[in-house]
Amino acid sequence: MKDLKSVSVQAIDSDIALLLPNGVYEIKPMEPRSRLKSVAFFCVALAVSGIVGFGYFCPDRVCALSKRELMVSPSVMNDGMGKPLLNLNSKSGLSYDEMINDDFAFDMDSHDVMVFLHMQKTGGTSFGKHLVHDLDLKRPCTCPIVRKRCYCFRPHSNQSWLFSRYTTGWKCGLHADWTELTSCVDEKLDEMEGHIAKRRYFYITLLREPVARYLSEYRHVQRGATWKAARHFCNGRSATMNEVPSCFESETWEGVSLDEFMSCQSNLASNRQTRMLSDLELVGCYNTNYMPKAERDSVMLASAKKNLASMAYFGLTEFQKISQYIFEETFNLRFAIPFEQNNATVSSSTITTLSSEQATRIARLNALDLELYDFAKKLLFERFDKLKARDNDFDKRFKHLGELSFRSGVTDFDWDKLSDDVTESFV
Repeated sequence: MKDLKSVSVQAIDSDIALLLPNGVYEIKPMEPRSRLKSVAFFCVALAVSGIVGFGYFCPDRVCALSKRELMVSPSVMNDGMGKPLLNLNSKSGLSYDEMINDDFAFDMDSHDVMVFLHMQKTGGTSFGKHLVHDLDLKRPCTCPIVRKRCYCFRPHSNQSWLFSRYTTGWKCGLHADWTELTSCVDEKLDEMEGHIAKRRYFYITLLREPVARYLSEYRHVQRGATWKAARHFCNGRSATMNEVPSCFESETWEGVSLDEFMSCQSNLASNRQTRMLSDLELVGCYNTNYMPKAERDSVMLASAKKNLASMAYFGLTEFQKISQYIFEETFNLRFAIPFEQNNATVSSSTITTLSSEQATRIARLNALDLELYDFAKKLLFERFDKLKARDNDFDKRFKHLGELSFRSGVTDFDWDKLSDDVTESFV
């Protein structure tokens, strides 16, 4: 008899034999279902064990936290004052810590670009003028009287090393914030220069004491100023009217009272600095229903701190001389004049007229900015102390800040010809 070949098929009777062309096959019953269940259980157990083991050995920052959770994790925020936090997004440019290395140099001859994030009522207008008019450069910026912009070209090419209101205009939107600039600058410079280039970006900004800044914006709006041309662009689109309703129905909010100004829930003056320095995509942009308010505030504040600490430079309006020194040492550039400290401002006179209820309410409306400013102030002085410690000529340098024995010439420019933010176009 030919050899029997066994196959396993489901059979009702194990004694049944089936004659196939290749020979006689003995039909056996299938393996019991209980064995299949055992195999399946073993596979599931193995998978679960793998997940548990991976979670145990994998670092928490990599495996356990989402990008948003990383922003608010205390372990991440305690990386150390003055050091860039965990770099989740390289589009924010080179950090301060990368710049203060001994071998660093801001290279105007190459593709280095300084990007000025100008927040309203922080002293950015004066600082922007210093950048285009008072820096001692091999090729000074030229500011034609008939033009509302300055040319800040590289020494050996007609490409700009500065992206700011007074050089490129509001190319990324009127008073563009961190979210808008980081998604726009590269594309706009490619368009302006007519080719795609690999650039290094150095983000810079100024902050101001939040209550004074808020009151300054209030007085500015009270006089008839608006920033209606601002796009509030985020995640591929501008904010809708439902997301940011207008606080007034007429062309301007001229004559608004302080109480009315504070009562508008969609007034972007509140916590402006935190919002403009944070990555708004983390919180659903301007959709306030994307997450609970407490979580939104926490994520925005953590993001703003991270982005500020990672910027190449920031200064504080209340500390002009220290801010000037840090800028000069960071970029190895010199201003030809000392920055002026002007403490007698419109907002300072307004503060003295506030009732205790109004003062408390303003502080509450700007609670995030107050915490951000406290963080920035500590960070500024830590950077100042480190730079001072390594400067053998600090006393002489600091005493004569802004005094140059020789300065390259600059062209005259009538700043009064610049249009105000009320009508300034962002193109």
